[in-house]
Amino acid sequence: MTERSPPRRYFDNAATSFPKPPGVAEAVRDYLENVGASAGRGTYREAVESGRVLDECRAALRTLFGCRPDDGVIFTLNGTDALNIAIKSVVRPGEHVITTCMEHNSVLRPLSALRDQFGVEWTAVEANPNTTLINPHDLARAMRDNTVLVAFNHASNVTGVLQPIEPVVEMCRQRGIVFLLDAAQSAGHVPVDFSSLPIDLLACPGHKGLLGPLGTGVLLVRAGLGQRMRTVREGGTGSESEHPVQPSFLPDKFEAGSHNVVGLAGLLASLRWLLERGIGDIRAHEIALCRRMIARLDACEGLRWFGPRDVGHRVGVFSVRIAGLEPAELSATLETQFGILTRSGLHCAPYAHRTIGTYETGGTTRLALGPFLHKADVDAATDALADIAKSVKKSASSVAPLSNR
Repeated sequence: MTERSPPRRYFDNAATSFPKPPGVAEAVRDYLENVGASAGRGTYREAVESGRVLDECRAALRTLFGCRPDDGVIFTLNGTDALNIAIKSVVRPGEHVITTCMEHNSVLRPLSALRDQFGVEWTAVEANPNTTLINPHDLARAMRDNTVLVAFNHASNVTGVLQPIEPVVEMCRQRGIVFLLDAAQSAGHVPVDFSSLPIDLLACPGHKGLLGPLGTGVLLVRAGLGQRMRTVREGGTGSESEHPVQPSFLPDKFEAGSHNVVGLAGLLASLRWLLERGIGDIRAHEIALCRRMIARLDACEGLRWFGPRDVGHRVGVFSVRIAGLEPAELSATLETQFGILTRSGLHCAPYAHRTIGTYETGGTTRLALGPFLHKADVDAATDALADIAKSVKKSASSVAPLSNR
Protein backbone atom coordinates (compact mmCIF):
# COMPACT_ATOMS: atom_id res chain seq x y z
CA MET A 1 0.00 0.00 0.00
CA THR A 2 1.50 3.32 -1.07
CA GLU A 3 1.63 6.25 1.34
CA ARG A 4 -0.62 9.13 0.30
CA SER A 5 1.04 12.44 -0.55
CA PRO A 6 0.14 15.35 1.72
CA PRO A 7 -2.17 18.03 0.30
CA ARG A 8 -0.28 20.83 -1.40
CA ARG A 9 -0.59 24.15 0.44
CA TYR A 10 0.49 27.27 -1.45
CA PHE A 11 2.55 29.71 0.66
CA ASP A 12 4.26 31.62 -2.18
CA ASN A 13 1.71 34.42 -2.50
CA ALA A 14 4.42 37.10 -2.26
CA ALA A 15 5.68 35.90 -5.66
CA THR A 16 2.25 35.50 -7.24
CA SER A 17 -1.14 34.73 -5.74
CA PHE A 18 -2.75 31.32 -6.10
CA PRO A 19 -5.44 30.22 -6.40
CA LYS A 20 -7.23 33.01 -8.23
CA PRO A 21 -10.77 34.04 -7.26
CA PRO A 22 -13.79 32.47 -8.95
CA GLY A 23 -14.41 34.01 -12.35
CA VAL A 24 -10.82 34.88 -13.26
CA ALA A 25 -10.08 31.82 -15.40
CA GLU A 26 -13.54 32.06 -16.96
CA ALA A 27 -12.96 35.71 -17.93
CA VAL A 28 -9.63 34.83 -19.57
CA ARG A 29 -11.20 31.93 -21.45
CA ASP A 30 -14.18 34.03 -22.58
CA TYR A 31 -11.88 36.72 -23.97
CA LEU A 32 -9.76 34.20 -25.86
CA GLU A 33 -12.76 32.35 -27.25
CA ASN A 34 -15.22 35.16 -27.94
CA VAL A 35 -13.39 38.51 -28.19
CA GLY A 36 -9.73 38.21 -29.20
CA ALA A 37 -9.42 41.70 -30.68
CA SER A 38 -7.02 44.48 -29.72
CA ALA A 39 -8.59 47.49 -28.03
CA GLY A 40 -8.57 50.77 -29.97
CA ARG A 41 -7.62 49.11 -33.26
CA GLY A 42 -11.03 48.95 -34.90
CA THR A 43 -14.72 49.85 -34.68
CA TYR A 44 -16.13 46.35 -35.08
CA ARG A 45 -17.95 44.73 -32.14
CA GLU A 46 -15.05 42.65 -30.81
CA ALA A 47 -12.66 45.61 -30.79
CA VAL A 48 -15.27 47.70 -28.97
CA GLU A 49 -15.72 44.89 -26.45
CA SER A 50 -11.95 44.78 -25.89
CA GLY A 51 -12.01 48.52 -25.16
CA ARG A 52 -14.87 47.99 -22.73
CA VAL A 53 -12.72 45.55 -20.74
CA LEU A 54 -10.02 48.21 -20.40
CA ASP A 55 -12.52 50.89 -19.39
CA GLU A 56 -14.18 48.73 -16.76
CA CYS A 57 -10.85 47.53 -15.40
CA ARG A 58 -9.68 51.14 -15.00
CA ALA A 59 -12.95 52.03 -13.29
CA ALA A 60 -12.57 49.11 -10.86
CA LEU A 61 -9.02 50.21 -10.02
CA ARG A 62 -10.22 53.77 -9.40
CA THR A 63 -12.82 52.45 -6.98
CA LEU A 64 -10.41 50.10 -5.22
CA PHE A 65 -7.75 52.78 -4.67
CA GLY A 66 -10.08 55.74 -4.23
CA CYS A 67 -8.70 57.66 -7.21
CA ARG A 68 -10.07 61.03 -8.19
CA PRO A 69 -11.52 61.50 -11.70
CA ASP A 70 -8.43 63.27 -13.04
CA ASP A 71 -5.88 60.79 -11.62
CA GLY A 72 -4.23 58.60 -14.26
CA VAL A 73 -4.57 54.81 -14.31
CA ILE A 74 -1.87 53.27 -16.50
CA PHE A 75 -1.74 49.60 -17.47
CA THR A 76 1.77 48.12 -17.43
CA LEU A 77 3.37 44.74 -18.09
CA ASN A 78 3.83 44.02 -14.37
CA GLY A 79 4.93 45.77 -11.18
CA THR A 80 8.54 46.02 -12.34
CA ASP A 81 7.46 47.75 -15.52
CA ALA A 82 5.30 50.20 -13.53
CA LEU A 83 8.25 51.08 -11.29
CA ASN A 84 10.59 51.52 -14.26
CA ILE A 85 8.16 53.89 -15.96
CA ALA A 86 7.64 55.87 -12.75
CA ILE A 87 11.34 56.23 -11.94
CA LYS A 88 12.74 56.83 -15.42
CA SER A 89 10.02 59.26 -16.46
CA VAL A 90 10.64 61.55 -13.46
CA VAL A 91 14.41 61.46 -12.79
CA ARG A 92 16.87 63.39 -14.95
CA PRO A 93 20.70 63.31 -15.17
CA GLY A 94 22.48 64.68 -12.12
CA GLU A 95 19.44 64.52 -9.83
CA HIS A 96 19.16 62.66 -6.53
CA VAL A 97 16.75 59.92 -5.46
CA ILE A 98 16.06 58.51 -1.99
CA THR A 99 14.93 54.96 -1.41
CA THR A 100 15.32 52.43 1.41
CA CYS A 101 17.33 49.31 2.13
CA MET A 102 14.09 47.28 2.09
CA GLU A 103 13.53 47.79 -1.64
CA HIS A 104 13.16 45.11 -4.28
CA ASN A 105 15.55 45.01 -7.24
CA SER A 106 12.67 46.47 -9.27
CA VAL A 107 13.69 49.77 -7.67
CA LEU A 108 17.39 49.18 -6.96
CA ARG A 109 18.31 48.11 -10.49
CA PRO A 110 16.64 51.00 -12.36
CA LEU A 111 18.36 53.41 -9.96
CA SER A 112 21.71 51.69 -10.49
CA ALA A 113 21.23 51.89 -14.27
CA LEU A 114 20.43 55.62 -14.04
CA ARG A 115 23.52 56.13 -11.89
CA ASP A 116 25.80 54.32 -14.35
CA GLN A 117 24.27 55.83 -17.49
CA PHE A 118 23.42 59.39 -16.46
CA GLY A 119 25.15 60.16 -13.17
CA VAL A 120 21.98 60.03 -11.10
CA GLU A 121 22.77 59.82 -7.38
CA TRP A 122 20.71 57.76 -4.98
CA THR A 123 20.66 57.00 -1.28
CA ALA A 124 19.22 53.91 0.43
CA VAL A 125 18.09 54.76 3.96
CA GLU A 126 18.82 52.05 6.53
CA ALA A 127 16.12 50.26 8.54
CA ASN A 128 16.01 49.01 12.12
CA PRO A 129 17.57 45.52 11.85
CA ASN A 130 15.06 44.02 14.30
CA THR A 131 11.77 45.49 13.12
CA THR A 132 13.03 46.55 9.65
CA LEU A 133 10.98 49.74 10.05
CA ILE A 134 12.31 52.95 8.47
CA ASN A 135 12.75 56.01 10.70
CA PRO A 136 11.21 58.96 8.79
CA HIS A 137 13.78 61.30 10.39
CA ASP A 138 16.58 59.32 8.72
CA LEU A 139 14.86 59.79 5.41
CA ALA A 140 14.46 63.52 6.04
CA ARG A 141 18.19 63.81 6.78
CA ALA A 142 18.96 62.19 3.41
CA MET A 143 17.06 64.85 1.45
CA ARG A 144 19.13 67.27 -0.64
CA ASP A 145 18.40 70.34 -2.71
CA ASN A 146 18.48 68.18 -5.86
CA THR A 147 16.33 65.33 -4.48
CA VAL A 148 13.45 64.87 -6.92
CA LEU A 149 12.02 61.47 -6.00
CA VAL A 150 11.45 59.24 -2.97
CA ALA A 151 10.78 55.61 -3.97
CA PHE A 152 9.32 53.91 -0.92
CA ASN A 153 8.56 50.25 -0.26
CA HIS A 154 5.18 49.98 1.46
CA ALA A 155 5.42 46.33 2.55
CA SER A 156 8.55 44.19 2.41
CA ASN A 157 8.65 41.00 0.38
CA VAL A 158 11.26 39.69 2.86
CA THR A 159 10.11 40.58 6.39
CA GLY A 160 6.52 41.64 5.78
CA VAL A 161 7.09 44.98 7.52
CA LEU A 162 4.38 47.53 6.69
CA GLN A 163 5.93 50.97 6.71
CA PRO A 164 3.95 54.01 7.93
CA ILE A 165 3.82 56.24 4.87
CA GLU A 166 1.97 59.32 6.16
CA PRO A 167 4.97 61.16 7.67
CA VAL A 168 7.13 60.44 4.62
CA VAL A 169 4.45 61.60 2.20
CA GLU A 170 4.01 64.82 4.17
CA MET A 171 7.76 65.55 4.14
CA CYS A 172 7.84 65.05 0.38
CA ARG A 173 4.84 67.29 -0.11
CA GLN A 174 6.41 70.10 1.91
CA ARG A 175 9.62 69.92 -0.16
CA GLY A 176 8.03 69.42 -3.57
CA ILE A 177 9.57 65.94 -3.96
CA VAL A 178 7.69 63.32 -5.98
CA PHE A 179 6.63 60.36 -3.83
CA LEU A 180 6.46 56.89 -5.43
CA LEU A 181 4.87 54.09 -3.43
CA ASP A 182 5.85 50.52 -4.30
CA ALA A 183 2.66 48.71 -3.31
CA ALA A 184 3.65 45.31 -4.68
CA GLN A 185 3.06 43.57 -1.35
CA SER A 186 0.33 45.84 0.04
CA ALA A 187 -2.14 46.40 -2.82
CA GLY A 188 -5.05 44.06 -2.21
CA HIS A 189 -3.82 43.26 1.31
CA VAL A 190 -4.33 46.59 3.11
CA PRO A 191 -6.54 49.58 2.29
CA VAL A 192 -4.68 52.23 0.27
CA ASP A 193 -6.57 55.47 -0.45
CA PHE A 194 -4.83 57.31 -3.27
CA SER A 195 -7.01 60.40 -2.91
CA SER A 196 -6.67 60.98 0.84
CA LEU A 197 -2.87 60.81 0.84
CA PRO A 198 -0.78 63.06 -1.42
CA ILE A 199 0.85 60.03 -3.08
CA ASP A 200 2.13 61.08 -6.50
CA LEU A 201 2.74 57.65 -8.01
CA LEU A 202 1.69 54.15 -6.98
CA ALA A 203 3.03 51.04 -8.69
CA CYS A 204 1.85 47.47 -8.21
CA PRO A 205 1.49 44.21 -10.13
CA GLY A 206 -1.89 42.77 -10.96
CA HIS A 207 -0.91 39.19 -10.15
CA LYS A 208 -0.12 39.42 -6.42
CA GLY A 209 -2.57 40.91 -3.92
CA LEU A 210 -4.88 42.07 -6.72
CA LEU A 211 -5.25 38.35 -7.54
CA GLY A 212 -5.19 38.75 -11.33
CA PRO A 213 -3.14 36.93 -13.97
CA LEU A 214 0.58 37.31 -14.56
CA GLY A 215 1.59 39.92 -17.12
CA THR A 216 -0.56 42.69 -15.63
CA GLY A 217 0.50 45.79 -13.72
CA VAL A 218 -0.75 49.22 -12.69
CA LEU A 219 0.72 52.70 -12.31
CA LEU A 220 -1.44 55.37 -10.67
CA VAL A 221 -0.45 58.96 -11.48
CA ARG A 222 -1.57 61.98 -9.48
CA ALA A 223 -3.58 64.46 -11.56
CA GLY A 224 -1.26 66.99 -13.22
CA LEU A 225 1.94 65.01 -12.76
CA GLY A 226 1.65 63.17 -16.08
CA GLN A 227 2.53 66.31 -18.03
CA ARG A 228 5.89 66.51 -16.23
CA MET A 229 6.78 62.88 -16.89
CA ARG A 230 8.79 61.78 -19.95
CA THR A 231 7.88 58.75 -22.00
CA VAL A 232 10.24 55.79 -21.68
CA ARG A 233 9.03 53.98 -24.80
CA GLU A 234 6.88 54.99 -27.71
CA GLY A 235 4.67 53.27 -30.26
CA GLY A 236 1.18 52.73 -31.54
CA THR A 237 -1.78 53.64 -29.34
CA GLY A 238 -4.69 53.67 -31.75
CA SER A 239 -5.01 57.41 -31.05
CA GLU A 240 -3.57 60.40 -32.95
CA SER A 241 -2.20 57.96 -35.52
CA GLU A 242 -1.60 60.84 -37.94
CA HIS A 243 1.27 62.05 -35.74
CA PRO A 244 4.68 60.30 -35.51
CA VAL A 245 5.09 61.39 -31.88
CA GLN A 246 3.66 59.83 -28.72
CA PRO A 247 0.37 61.35 -27.49
CA SER A 248 0.84 63.68 -24.51
CA PHE A 249 -2.35 62.70 -22.67
CA LEU A 250 -2.95 59.83 -20.23
CA PRO A 251 -3.17 56.91 -20.40
CA ASP A 252 -1.95 56.79 -24.02
CA LYS A 253 1.30 58.58 -23.17
CA PHE A 254 2.53 55.49 -21.32
CA GLU A 255 0.61 52.68 -23.03
CA ALA A 256 2.50 52.09 -26.27
CA GLY A 257 1.57 48.94 -28.15
CA SER A 258 -1.31 46.51 -27.85
CA HIS A 259 -2.61 45.80 -24.37
CA ASN A 260 -2.61 42.43 -22.65
CA VAL A 261 -6.39 42.55 -22.66
CA VAL A 262 -6.70 38.83 -22.02
CA GLY A 263 -4.81 39.32 -18.75
CA LEU A 264 -6.72 42.49 -17.91
CA ALA A 265 -10.01 40.64 -18.44
CA GLY A 266 -8.86 38.29 -15.69
CA LEU A 267 -7.74 41.23 -13.56
CA LEU A 268 -11.17 42.85 -13.94
CA ALA A 269 -12.78 39.67 -12.62
CA SER A 270 -10.41 39.55 -9.62
CA LEU A 271 -10.97 43.26 -8.86
CA ARG A 272 -14.72 42.69 -8.81
CA TRP A 273 -14.20 39.86 -6.35
CA LEU A 274 -11.98 42.07 -4.16
CA LEU A 275 -14.48 44.92 -4.19
CA GLU A 276 -17.33 42.57 -3.30
CA ARG A 277 -15.44 40.96 -0.42
CA GLY A 278 -13.83 44.21 0.72
CA ILE A 279 -10.17 44.95 1.46
CA GLY A 280 -11.07 45.52 5.12
CA ASP A 281 -12.35 41.96 5.40
CA ILE A 282 -9.29 40.60 3.62
CA ARG A 283 -7.03 42.58 5.96
CA ALA A 284 -8.86 41.27 9.04
CA HIS A 285 -8.48 37.70 7.78
CA GLU A 286 -4.76 38.23 7.18
CA ILE A 287 -4.22 39.77 10.62
CA ALA A 288 -5.88 36.76 12.27
CA LEU A 289 -3.60 34.41 10.34
CA CYS A 290 -0.55 36.56 11.18
CA ARG A 291 -1.33 36.36 14.91
CA ARG A 292 -1.59 32.60 14.70
CA MET A 293 1.57 32.35 12.60
CA ILE A 294 3.57 34.48 15.05
CA ALA A 295 2.43 32.51 18.09
CA ARG A 296 3.28 29.19 16.49
CA LEU A 297 6.60 30.32 15.02
CA ASP A 298 7.63 31.58 18.44
CA ALA A 299 6.97 28.09 19.79
CA CYS A 300 9.27 26.40 17.23
CA GLU A 301 12.54 25.59 18.99
CA GLY A 302 15.57 26.04 16.74
CA LEU A 303 13.74 28.35 14.33
CA ARG A 304 14.33 32.07 13.82
CA TRP A 305 11.97 34.41 12.02
CA PHE A 306 12.33 38.05 10.99
CA GLY A 307 10.39 41.29 11.02
CA PRO A 308 7.96 43.09 13.34
CA ARG A 309 6.00 41.21 16.00
CA ASP A 310 3.18 43.78 15.92
CA VAL A 311 0.56 42.61 13.39
CA GLY A 312 -0.39 46.23 12.75
CA HIS A 313 3.07 46.81 11.28
CA ARG A 314 3.17 43.85 8.94
CA VAL A 315 1.56 41.91 6.14
CA GLY A 316 1.50 38.12 5.90
CA VAL A 317 5.07 37.60 4.66
CA PHE A 318 7.33 35.57 6.97
CA SER A 319 11.01 34.75 6.46
CA VAL A 320 12.46 31.92 8.57
CA ARG A 321 15.76 30.15 9.19
CA ILE A 322 16.39 26.82 10.88
CA ALA A 323 19.86 26.48 12.32
CA GLY A 324 21.93 23.91 10.47
CA LEU A 325 19.73 23.86 7.35
CA GLU A 326 20.20 25.82 4.13
CA PRO A 327 17.09 27.76 3.02
CA ALA A 328 16.85 25.81 -0.24
CA GLU A 329 17.04 22.52 1.68
CA LEU A 330 14.25 23.68 3.96
CA SER A 331 12.02 24.57 0.99
CA ALA A 332 12.68 21.21 -0.61
CA THR A 333 11.86 19.34 2.60
CA LEU A 334 8.71 21.36 3.17
CA GLU A 335 7.47 20.45 -0.31
CA THR A 336 8.49 16.81 -0.58
CA GLN A 337 7.57 15.71 2.94
CA PHE A 338 4.76 18.11 3.88
CA GLY A 339 3.37 19.60 0.67
CA ILE A 340 4.16 23.17 1.81
CA LEU A 341 5.16 25.41 -1.13
CA THR A 342 7.59 28.21 -0.26
CA ARG A 343 10.39 30.25 -1.80
CA SER A 344 13.97 30.39 -0.56
CA GLY A 345 16.88 32.70 -1.35
CA LEU A 346 17.45 36.46 -1.39
CA HIS A 347 14.03 37.26 -2.91
CA CYS A 348 15.49 39.94 -5.25
CA ALA A 349 16.06 42.16 -2.20
CA PRO A 350 19.79 42.02 -1.35
CA TYR A 351 19.86 45.09 0.91
CA ALA A 352 16.94 43.78 2.95
CA HIS A 353 18.82 40.55 3.59
CA ARG A 354 21.93 42.50 4.54
CA THR A 355 19.78 44.39 7.05
CA ILE A 356 18.57 41.23 8.79
CA GLY A 357 21.96 39.49 8.53
CA THR A 358 21.03 36.70 6.12
CA TYR A 359 22.74 37.88 2.94
CA GLU A 360 25.96 35.93 3.43
CA THR A 361 24.17 32.70 4.38
CA GLY A 362 21.85 32.31 1.41
CA GLY A 363 18.85 34.33 2.55
CA THR A 364 15.76 32.82 4.12
CA THR A 365 12.80 30.55 3.44
CA ARG A 366 9.67 32.64 2.89
CA LEU A 367 6.07 31.77 3.63
CA ALA A 368 3.51 34.27 2.33
CA LEU A 369 -0.16 34.22 3.25
CA GLY A 370 -3.10 34.78 0.91
CA PRO A 371 -6.87 35.17 1.19
CA PHE A 372 -7.56 31.52 0.42
CA LEU A 373 -5.38 30.15 3.23
CA HIS A 374 -6.91 29.35 6.60
CA LYS A 375 -5.88 28.54 10.16
CA ALA A 376 -5.56 24.85 9.32
CA ASP A 377 -3.00 25.73 6.63
CA VAL A 378 -1.01 27.90 9.05
CA ASP A 379 -1.07 25.06 11.59
CA ALA A 380 0.12 22.54 8.98
CA ALA A 381 2.99 24.81 7.88
CA THR A 382 4.17 25.64 11.39
CA ASP A 383 3.84 22.01 12.51
CA ALA A 384 6.03 21.04 9.56
CA LEU A 385 8.62 23.67 10.48
CA ALA A 386 8.63 22.46 14.08
CA ASP A 387 9.09 18.85 12.98
CA ILE A 388 11.96 19.76 10.67
CA ALA A 389 13.67 21.89 13.32
CA LYS A 390 13.34 19.05 15.83
CA SER A 391 14.75 16.54 13.32
CA VAL A 392 17.71 18.79 12.48
CA LYS A 393 18.49 19.27 16.16
CA LYS A 394 18.25 15.53 16.81
CA SER A 395 20.57 14.74 13.88
CA ALA A 396 23.11 17.31 15.08
CA SER A 397 23.13 15.92 18.61
CA SER A 398 23.55 12.33 17.37
CA VAL A 399 26.83 13.14 15.63
CA ALA A 400 29.50 12.09 18.09
CA PRO A 401 32.43 14.52 18.46
CA LEU A 402 35.81 13.24 17.29
CA SER A 403 38.07 12.16 20.16
CA ASN A 404 41.38 13.93 20.57
CA ARG A 405 44.35 11.86 19.52
